[in-house]
Amino acid sequence: MTTPPTRPATPGLRRIAYAIGGAVLATTLLWTIAHILGVELRVDPGNGWPTKAVGLPLVAGSTLVASLLASATRKGMDWSTDLAPTVWTRLTVTALLVSLAPLTFVQASGGAKAAPPSCPSRPSPIWGCCPWRSA
Repeated sequence: MTTPPTRPATPGLRRIAYAIGGAVLATTLLWTIAHILGVELRVDPGNGWPTKAVGLPLVAGSTLVASLLASATRKGMDWSTDLAPTVWTRLTVTALLVSLAPLTFVQASGGAKAAPPSCPSRPSPIWGCCPWRSA
């Protein structure tokens, strides 16, 4: 009696690896474009400490960690419940809303929250000082 060949689990793992790699690549690309345009990404901890620059290793590393945690969470939900797609959708929408919540507590007007800073510390190689300043 011959047993049918079984498919290895690698296609699913390969798809997850491509998704994680794509997420890291996308955030790296966005950081690189901002860096080329002269936009300096900084984080203000708000506790009296000075602001800190957001570098490429931090961007790529945090994206990698978040993607790995998200993939592990989804795999765990797939194994434990039949409602994984519904629960996953609700979980991701909630995470998005929670990540945007701090914008409501910033002491600034709506236009100031959406507007870029007055001028970066380093001029843009393409537009000179500030691409968003008229003159």
